[in-house]
Amino acid sequence: MAFELPKLPYAYDALEPHIDARTMEIHHTKHHNGYTTKLNAAIEGTDLAGKSIEDILSNLDMSNGAVRNNGGGFFNHSLFWSVMSPDGGGLPSGELASAINDAYGSFEEFKSKFSTAAGTRFGSGWAWLCVHPGGKVEVCSSPNQDNPLMPSVGCGGQPILGLDVWEHAYYLNYQNRRPDYVSAFFNVINWDKVAELYSAHK
Repeated sequence: MAFELPKLPYAYDALEPHIDARTMEIHHTKHHNGYTTKLNAAIEGTDLAGKSIEDILSNLDMSNGAVRNNGGGFFNHSLFWSVMSPDGGGLPSGELASAINDAYGSFEEFKSKFSTAAGTRFGSGWAWLCVHPGGKVEVCSSPNQDNPLMPSVGCGGQPILGLDVWEHAYYLNYQNRRPDYVSAFFNVINWDKVAELYSAHK
């Protein structure tokens, strides 16, 4: 079964003014669509066909550039769209909030660590909040379309929040002001979805 480009759960302009409609449309229909098409081409006729994206990435031969780059791009963007919402922002609650406080002392300290991970990732890449078995959370970053599901990348664990810091994710609106984009992201985070992912993978 080939992978399909997921539909967004909101309109392209729904995250404005924090993320503009034109960027969302290009990002989804061109970039994510491209990764999806190339991933399907890379696994067609191989023993990876029919496996889940998590299985593919967790057991990845890291020298397989086509699957590494496009499989990562498919998974990363699928997560990215799902953890944003027009009704986002605010603070996490419940078990997720407790886990963040246990790991970082406060939400503000977590926000600082996550923003630093996103802001200091040289070139293109992602910032992540991951959960480890047992419920401990950890912030890290990875280059390009790598993610912590892949062998020896980032902090390991299951990504439950990801921020794309490739320039295509923000340049139309923010130009070289990546810190402003990172700050704006906190206004659209869907903490209910992140909490759902936390509960599913802790």
